[in-house]
Amino acid sequence: MATFDVALFGEMMVLLVAADPGPLEAVHTFHKMTAGAETNVGIALARLGAKVAWASRLGDDTMGKYLKNVMQQEAIDCSQVMLVPRERTGFMLKGKVTDGDPPIEYYRSGSAASAMTANDLAPDWLSQARHLHVTGIFPALNAGTYALTIAAMQHMRRAGGTVSFDPNLRPALWGSTELMRSRLNELAGLADWVLPGLEEGRILTGADSEEGIAAFYQRLGARAVIVKLGAHGAFAQAGEQSFRVPGYPVEKVVDTVGAGDGFAAGLISGRLEGLGWQASVRRATIIGACAVQVAGDTEGYPDRARLAQLDGG
Repeated sequence: MATFDVALFGEMMVLLVAADPGPLEAVHTFHKMTAGAETNVGIALARLGAKVAWASRLGDDTMGKYLKNVMQQEAIDCSQVMLVPRERTGFMLKGKVTDGDPPIEYYRSGSAASAMTANDLAPDWLSQARHLHVTGIFPALNAGTYALTIAAMQHMRRAGGTVSFDPNLRPALWGSTELMRSRLNELAGLADWVLPGLEEGRILTGADSEEGIAAFYQRLGARAVIVKLGAHGAFAQAGEQSFRVPGYPVEKVVDTVGAGDGFAAGLISGRLEGLGWQASVRRATIIGACAVQVAGDTEGYPDRARLAQLDGG
């Protein structure tokens, strides 16, 4: 019997966001927030009422304690999150811009989370979940995190749960484009639902169109492929059914970071609640649109009441 809805593995980092525009070296004041693709998804799901559990390692330092407290305040199960003495928590700096993508600097090398391996998989814990969500970031850190991701996906499939995969391309974390393509497509082959962005899909599959990208991943075994099209919404191929959902209107884009994670959470929550594919993809576009209107990764994710307002309910 499942005791929670969604399981997540991954690294969470402290995000320090510049208070003023300009080069990072000239900024004196930063606002402390959180960052991490998998935990972004977890927070968005928890705000919609899903029961979420997260497994990771953090340094037993002030930043690690801050991050674990944030997740617990979001009602996320952290029983598989270890605070490890003499190891450190990763963090990142993000600039403030009025247009375009902000400058970002990562300080995650040698972090506690990067030391995770397949030995950190707790099969009995994972078997309690209905669904596992995976991104391409955590497995890109090193061979250990990649092995853990593979083991978790294989276990969830054997246990009868579903698996979603968002490639979340970070070329700088891989040794080469060829390695990135090979490893991420291997992960996609273990997923039920694959959620690439259009440009990501082109890089990973060699296909030019969203239809071609979807066909590539269905040949690998995916039951559904949802290609994110930014402001233009999404294209979905679920079994033999294909359709498009328009983008949810946004007055002003402030920061696109966290939009894809919100999209994933919308889709996952919809499907786990029994919504059809089209309604689930629409929910995904709404939450993605909420994310781009604020500076932080998770600050724009709606709760259930706000989602109902946005979805005309």
